[in-house]
Amino acid sequence: MIYSIRLTIAHFYERPAANSRHLIRVLPRTLVGRQRLTTHLLEIFPEPETRSEGLDFFGNTTHSCAHRDQHSEMSIKLSCHVDMHAPLLWQDLSPDVARMRSNCDDLTDLSPTSPLHFLGPSPRLPPNNAIRDFALDLYEPNASVVENVIRIGKALHDAMTFDATATTVDTVASDAFRLRRGVCQDFTHIMILALQSLGIPAGYVSGYLRTLPPPGGVKLEGADAMHAWVRAWCGPEQGWIEYDPTNATLVGTDHVVAGYGRDYSDVSPVRGHLRSSGGQKNSQAVDVAIAG
Repeated sequence: MIYSIRLTIAHFYERPAANSRHLIRVLPRTLVGRQRLTTHLLEIFPEPETRSEGLDFFGNTTHSCAHRDQHSEMSIKLSCHVDMHAPLLWQDLSPDVARMRSNCDDLTDLSPTSPLHFLGPSPRLPPNNAIRDFALDLYEPNASVVENVIRIGKALHDAMTFDATATTVDTVASDAFRLRRGVCQDFTHIMILALQSLGIPAGYVSGYLRTLPPPGGVKLEGADAMHAWVRAWCGPEQGWIEYDPTNATLVGTDHVVAGYGRDYSDVSPVRGHLRSSGGQKNSQAVDVAIAG
């Protein structure tokens, strides 16, 4: 199945900005056996004076750009096609959590995919006692790691209410958990902390989610979204699995991976600084559709 993805991110400045630098992470990854980026076009307006492409530590594609001259807005437009492969059937090969912790103790690999990078803490995720207690109440010592991951993800989904007005991009996980409200970023951060408190390596996934209109409805332009979910390491035989706590489901072909990291700060779509004396407004629109 081939998806066509279109993304527009726009920043509108109250007063002209200058000397801006931005790091952009929006391009879907190519993952062997799962998804392949076949075509892409990334446009930045106004045209930056300097622009470069690279890879960060975790293998995510980055685009850096700089604008020296004054500008009242900046927009990023991505159009691309991603070939999604049907997921392979798999069975639960994970050990119990105690044995998995022992596996982690034996690890020495520090490559980007090493579970050791995902045991916490990270810049946005200091340990939190309330989230730890939530995880401990759900923990089943005789169950497998996969079973515990799914159990915690479903319980978090049931305990939280999706509310786009309750939090901002800067809200910390402890506050979102106290409110029991938030968006996919909050659900993901809380679940990462919950798993890490049990000794399960867990990280942040950013990407795109294809949504379907209600029965009889028409899909609205720009109604899809950049999304976030969790990846958890379930032992050397099982490896990494991905779970979407916002939707209480294991990840499938509706989820397109753009970036892997420890928390949002590693994979934020746009990050940067600029010189301006006023505020700014931002907008985002995403369309994910089956090509052709």
